Amino acid sequence: MVYADNAATTKLDRNAFEAMKPYLLQEYGNPSSPYSFSRSVRKALKDARARIAFCIHALPEEIYFTSGGTESDNWAFKGFMPYKKKNIITSQIEHHAILNACAAIERFGCSVNYLPVDKYGIIQPDVLVNVINDRTELVSVMLANNEIGTIEPVTELAGIAHENGALFHTDAVQAVGHIPIDVNAMGIDMLSASGHKFNAPKGIGFLYIKKGTNISPYADGGAQEFGMRAGTENVALIVAMAHALEANCKNMESAAERLYRMEQIFLCTLTEAGVDYLRNGADKHIPGNISISIKGANGEALLHRLDLKGIYISTGAACDSINTKISHVIKAINVPKEYAKGTIRVSFGVYNEEYDAVVVALAIAGILRNK
Repeated sequence: MVYADNAATTKLDRNAFEAMKPYLLQEYGNPSSPYSFSRSVRKALKDARARIAFCIHALPEEIYFTSGGTESDNWAFKGFMPYKKKNIITSQIEHHAILNACAAIERFGCSVNYLPVDKYGIIQPDVLVNVINDRTELVSVMLANNEIGTIEPVTELAGIAHENGALFHTDAVQAVGHIPIDVNAMGIDMLSASGHKFNAPKGIGFLYIKKGTNISPYADGGAQEFGMRAGTENVALIVAMAHALEANCKNMESAAERLYRMEQIFLCTLTEAGVDYLRNGADKHIPGNISISIKGANGEALLHRLDLKGIYISTGAACDSINTKISHVIKAINVPKEYAKGTIRVSFGVYNEEYDAVVVALAIAGILRNK
């Protein structure tokens, strides 16, 4: 088996798994309970929050635990009720967690502008300058695109938002744990993250909310998460997420070097095998994220043929894997028609070896020769 769909989800870090076990089997107390049995659980929660905050240069009290990226994105958008007569700006290539949240708030009377991107999937700052206005409450641009890996100029975009009195949110689900992030230096007011994208368990994530940001609670009930997100915290998953994120941040530079090298091996092998393809995205991209469009191919059929060989890739976002239509991201970057339907995403991770890049590339070339 070769798993090459790490942009969809990642293998759980073994040390993260071991770290969470005590909070499932022995230290199972409710962190909100006042007695001594819950003291160690409460401390574990506090420590995990501080460690995660350190990884993105935030304060511990600015980290709010959620069920994942989708919830974090929805909270960032829907925390600005009421929406009437307000404006939000985002991009055409956001994850559907953002795009569908935008569609929902438009029904409440909020206007939404969708910024176009260039052929590399980059939002040019002057495009935002021409659209932002005095009604704009929030600008949200993803830090890195999930389909093509492009890293956006969020520092510049955040600066423009602040100059016009708006807040800046970024969906950093694909970026956290893979590239350096400093929320203060980058001017980020809110940031969404999901643990299973950086070798933590599924079902856990966080929303960074800069201290002083005026946003409504996501769920009413108890006083958990500083009164902003009611419900007993899943301490086991939170502890595991902290371990996984620390490990990824510690090894980030060496991991990136390996993954960029694997990209080159993969692409060179395809080229040597005579595959006619276009590489999508920008030079500045998430390590290991490779989107290619193959001339005359069918990406969906290619995925299933590779599946039979025990090789797992994607045709784009995992959320769209059951659809055969061309994704909104590929449309936005104007991939030529003869290539667009042959778009696949290969995303290597920390558990892949260089040999995997050769295996996947040769398998693709072999399928294309025998179609």
